[in-house]
Amino acid sequence: MQNHDRFEFSPIVSRPKLKLPDGNRVAVWVIPNVEHFLFDRPSTSITGVTAGLAPDILNYAWRDYGPRVGFWRMLEVMEKHGVKGTVALNSDVCELYPQLIEAGNACGWEWMGHGKNNSQFIAHLEIDEERALINDIVRTIQSATGTKPRGWLSPALTETYNTPDILAEAGIEYNANWVNDEQPYPMSVKKGSLYSLPYAIEMNDIPAFLDLKQSPEQFAKQICDTYDVMYEDAKDSARVMAISVHPFLIGRPHRSKYFDLALKHIRNKGGAWFATGSEILDWYKGQVG
Repeated sequence: MQNHDRFEFSPIVSRPKLKLPDGNRVAVWVIPNVEHFLFDRPSTSITGVTAGLAPDILNYAWRDYGPRVGFWRMLEVMEKHGVKGTVALNSDVCELYPQLIEAGNACGWEWMGHGKNNSQFIAHLEIDEERALINDIVRTIQSATGTKPRGWLSPALTETYNTPDILAEAGIEYNANWVNDEQPYPMSVKKGSLYSLPYAIEMNDIPAFLDLKQSPEQFAKQICDTYDVMYEDAKDSARVMAISVHPFLIGRPHRSKYFDLALKHIRNKGGAWFATGSEILDWYKGQVG
């Protein structure tokens, strides 16, 4: 397949002007990726020295810091600034770490589907297998959180050619996998409707810290600089800024300090509407009809 028919090309300068509530300029949504990793296979690693081993205690335990410690420090920072997270949630978390679900619900956070765990990707699944998997994930999250997820982010943003259609069938309303814009847009699906919401692959602590080897200060500056530029660009039409974080990274003491400072910068500058994914979707649909 040389191309796709999921959406038409649309330059941002040629679109109708979008206006945010209360005169704000930038819709900012923060996406904590709350995940479970299987014990018997490799995944995101801080060092490759042991990544080929099974079990890989070093890297598994490094990731396991997230639900045990990092999540709680991250939550505290976000609560300090009144930021409600839109959690990209592995459904395995619902069974294994129910305290995280309770804490997120208490803070009014939103939950979107993020696969079963972060060791198994969506790509290469047969259509019936993928449909059964996504439906099971949606049911599990709805049962555990009390709310059916409206959004979706695949593990590692992986899809098959069928994924958008299956998501829409399952009642998912927005998809964050397509990181190609600063505004939402509709996607073409066989049945129902589906929208793309801007997600962050560079404003994301995994590429920032592990691939690009950025310091916590550099990552915070990147967040601040991005907001400053989007604020100016949005003087005529609103933009959407995503910040993607992982508790086993941003929840470390030396990084959470700068996450705190970055959110403070956005708050102090003004013009930000801190919103959940569903709030952004509902706003956008109200703007474009």
